[in-house]
Amino acid sequence: MQRVKLGLGSAKPIALTLLMGCMGLLFLNPSSASGGGGALLSVHIRSGVETQAVIVGLGILFAVYAMIVFEWVHRTLAAGIGGLVAVFALQLYSVDPISLPQVATMVDWNTIGLLLGMMIMVGVLSRTGVFEWLAVKAFAMSKGNVWGLTVILCTVTAVLSAFLDNVTTMLLLTPVTIQLARVLDIKPIPLLIAEVMFSNIGGTATLIGDPPNIIIGNQMSEASLATNYPELASQAVGFNDFIINLAPGVLLTVVPTFMLLRWLYREELGGWRDRDIKDLEEQYAIKDFSLLKRSGAVLGLVIIGFFSHAITHINVTWIALGGATLMLLVTSRHELEDALEQVEWTTLLFFAGLFVLVHSLDYMGVISFIGDKVASTIAMIPSGDDGTLRLAGALILILWVSAIVSAFIDNIPYTATMVPVIASLALDADLGLELGPLVWALAFGACLGGNGTLIGASANVVTAGLSEEAGYPISFNEFFIAGFPVMILTTAIVTIYVILVYVMEFEIWMILIASIIMIAAEIMWERRPGVNRWFPDEDLANSDIESE
Repeated sequence: MQRVKLGLGSAKPIALTLLMGCMGLLFLNPSSASGGGGALLSVHIRSGVETQAVIVGLGILFAVYAMIVFEWVHRTLAAGIGGLVAVFALQLYSVDPISLPQVATMVDWNTIGLLLGMMIMVGVLSRTGVFEWLAVKAFAMSKGNVWGLTVILCTVTAVLSAFLDNVTTMLLLTPVTIQLARVLDIKPIPLLIAEVMFSNIGGTATLIGDPPNIIIGNQMSEASLATNYPELASQAVGFNDFIINLAPGVLLTVVPTFMLLRWLYREELGGWRDRDIKDLEEQYAIKDFSLLKRSGAVLGLVIIGFFSHAITHINVTWIALGGATLMLLVTSRHELEDALEQVEWTTLLFFAGLFVLVHSLDYMGVISFIGDKVASTIAMIPSGDDGTLRLAGALILILWVSAIVSAFIDNIPYTATMVPVIASLALDADLGLELGPLVWALAFGACLGGNGTLIGASANVVTAGLSEEAGYPISFNEFFIAGFPVMILTTAIVTIYVILVYVMEFEIWMILIASIIMIAAEIMWERRPGVNRWFPDEDLANSDIESE
């Protein structure tokens, strides 16, 4: 796909207007944890039409998905149409009229600003040739094995997603992956899909890795619970609690996910590539060391800011926008077009339309309807002799409903809606449920469910947008064929994990050790020369190294 060139009169005003708009909205509403999302908008549905509003909202959602799944229109246009229709329906059912500025509060400006800032910085970095250089280094580490290269890239993706966030990680790694696929003459889409699967898996492990965890961490902190639910303040969760409770379950999913992806992409990600490393290093060397030093220094400061978020509590969106502005100042203060042309405007517009759509459905009662059904179903589960039967049923229900819903509805408003539901369940003395296990079930489901569909997580959409701009469009069905089985597999694994730990009271450290041993054993097996554990029939075929 050929990129449309924007001139001085178009790219720069649009980009700078959106940049300043994001910063202005964040300044006006700095306390919003997840963006706009309704903090400035109060909607009251007219009495007597609540059920009808829910039904109409579900119909709009299914219609938008039909347009995306069957590719009747571009997904950005589908999200825009859905958002407009949802706002129109909300107007019909709302007591008070809704103005355009109020609709703007539905957009998660934190996400838009974060994406915009990172896209600008990635655009500047792309001119240095560092992505091509990194691609060659990754290939050298794999020694020509395509699957080994896949494992390396996915592992790096998962680790970075845990300690930065999955959207930022995919913004940084997608250009590297595409360039590497071109160099090796392999299809980039399977490689990108595998990476984004692990970006969502890795982001599940920490409080800052995925937006649902950030929402849960903020609302389940000691200060927040002391204000809103003082009876639960003693059960508050912190940064370390996320790692201790979520990371072992995440590690359990690593090897099975690799095995499933290897089977799904046994042709695309199999075999070997023989390339002269020295020639590649000469061909794809760093183009501009001076620009790399300046832009790399700024990016380093941004990454330090991300890591120190738990200490400084500075919004990561401010860090990204500030880093983008600083990078433009030190690299392109008079010529902004090249950097601004790298911004994926269709992706930003898609997110804006999707946020308006989902928040409109939230105001119409669709997400609350789901949460109420979950709570009422849990109340119907018998407690058993020691209460473990109801706890097991509650964890399984919350986990699977969260995973499936998050695959088809943006997980940010869903998580924000479910947190009070979780708190109310823990407050109900008759149910006898502790807060902690319910929180971890919600976090697992909301984060891992993002792998289910192309629009299930922000990282998926960002990767698809960058891939499409590079000439490799990822269809909804192509992502679904791999993503939905991965979502089912990982959710099933963590279901066993939560039952073992929180119902049967297995020690977490025992499961952590078992996870590490399993991963280490798999690595050592695969390092044996001439052995392919998962596909032994390929050993002989792969011995004939492919060359250009």
